[in-house]
Amino acid sequence: MKVDGRHYRSLWWDDDAGALRIIDQRWLPHDFRIAELRTLDDCTAAIRDMWVRGAPLIGATAAYAMALRMAEDPSDAALDLARDRLRATRPTAVNLRWALDRCRDALRPLPVRTRAEAALALAHEIADEDAEINRRIGEHGLALIREIASRKTPGEPVRLLTHCNAGWLATVDLGTATSPMYLAHDAGVPLHVWVDETRPRNQGALTSWELGSHGIRHSYVVDNAGGHLMQRGLVDMVIVGTDRTTRRGDVCNKIGTYLKALAARDNAVPFYVALPSPTIDWTVEDGLAEIPIEERAPRETTHVLGRTEAGGIEHVQVAPEGAEGGNPAFDVTPNHLVTGLITERGVCDASAEGLAALFPERAAAAGKTA
Repeated sequence: MKVDGRHYRSLWWDDDAGALRIIDQRWLPHDFRIAELRTLDDCTAAIRDMWVRGAPLIGATAAYAMALRMAEDPSDAALDLARDRLRATRPTAVNLRWALDRCRDALRPLPVRTRAEAALALAHEIADEDAEINRRIGEHGLALIREIASRKTPGEPVRLLTHCNAGWLATVDLGTATSPMYLAHDAGVPLHVWVDETRPRNQGALTSWELGSHGIRHSYVVDNAGGHLMQRGLVDMVIVGTDRTTRRGDVCNKIGTYLKALAARDNAVPFYVALPSPTIDWTVEDGLAEIPIEERAPRETTHVLGRTEAGGIEHVQVAPEGAEGGNPAFDVTPNHLVTGLITERGVCDASAEGLAALFPERAAAAGKTA
């Protein structure tokens, strides 16, 4: 996507420096900064401390981390240690495990002397695949938006609600939940997007920054406004992303997603999840029982980062001194609350049968190993 007229991906390889460059998202939307990652330690910190965030982008970053490590030490021991260290950084998003397992399985059979080059080529492949997956998700989501638009008077916007940031900043490019929005806007479909702030890290501000940069009309609203907006008939469809989805269609996404799904069901608002296939965990059926929920630092709830009136970027304490914070980062939305899953292969019901119909080879492989 474009920033100040220049096209960026959320990460890219710098051949001259032999390093990975990323948009350092800790400072957005207040300041656009680029960081350089040269080592496994750099990448581990970037994933753990959310310089990069979003399941697809975490997976791509991990693939480049493996390539950086193989350039330093392509041994079996270094390969296994890098995989284990990276996998421990974020326990919920399944793309991380998927990318690391893919790298390990591809590199382990190779001669040690060829691993560095092969690892970098694989990282490029994973990044490019993500961008293409998101483009296809956008096309299938665009069809849903066009159908809603066809029932409206000319010029009346399709009103969407989204939670957290499932945009190009959370992926390599285009985003998952935002990809249909970008394609609809570019196709001339009028939109208005309700953007949840998404406490505690206010990732909705990243979505707002993205949509504003693309010229999409939107409103930045507090997390608890969604139900009210749906009750007033001001939301035509909810589209969110996902960090892990079970083989039966339970969806694990940013904390607060479940409440939006409940409100959508109560008000007969379609609730869709933009689902790149690498986020499907075919080893898990019951999301509530089996998906580990990351508990992040309490300070994220008691302090907030923002721009001061003087122009500085600072953390400000918003809770009483000594207050104990609790910070589960994700929740699970059961499949019966999900209208449909928007994948790169089409839209399906949130069910084992629906996912298996779109991805029969993966469902079959999962059945053999179950």
